[in-house]
Amino acid sequence: MTDQQPPEETAPANQNDEAEDAPTAEPEQDPIVQLEADLVESRDRTLRLAAELENLRKRSERAEQDARKYGVSRFAEDMLGVADNLYRALDNVPAEARLDASDRMTQLVEGVDMTQKSLQTALERHGIKQINPKGEKFDHNLHQAIAQIPSAEHPNGVVAEVVQHGYSIGDRVLRAAMVAVSTGSPSQTGAEGTSPNPEATPGSTIDTKA
Repeated sequence: MTDQQPPEETAPANQNDEAEDAPTAEPEQDPIVQLEADLVESRDRTLRLAAELENLRKRSERAEQDARKYGVSRFAEDMLGVADNLYRALDNVPAEARLDASDRMTQLVEGVDMTQKSLQTALERHGIKQINPKGEKFDHNLHQAIAQIPSAEHPNGVVAEVVQHGYSIGDRVLRAAMVAVSTGSPSQTGAEGTSPNPEATPGSTIDTKA
């Protein structure tokens, strides 16, 4: 009589599959390492925020400075016409006529002259300066050439006459000076007489919207 061995017990197939699908447990991260990583991230965010605030502060300061410096630009542009009229009024009374003028006319001319000087002083007090470039080299950033004339006193490319004064405020030009540019002495004019800057349109780079 042969010995019968009991059959081997096998685990159900679905039980083996569940064992294989069970996720493996991840090792726990060191809390100190996690805290250090969080600290680095927080410090980085804080530095970025501080940099943004500093940039905002600088922009605000520049805007405030520009407002103080250029805030009167529009008003100044309107006052330039008044200054021009006062200059024209004085230019229309030559020195000879002033000598022969009556007392009342002399007082009138003196009053206009005092008004013109007072207005000029007020403009300068607010940072508005006059551009009177006679005898200076032509600069299309500051001057607008309306004519070219021969001049024995001024070399080629130099402002010989100022037709209308220009004005600037801070580092901006309110109005370019209207000028006549010398072409040199009459004996040198002709084929050699050229524009002081033929590649640039006079006054083309002027910032009249300051």
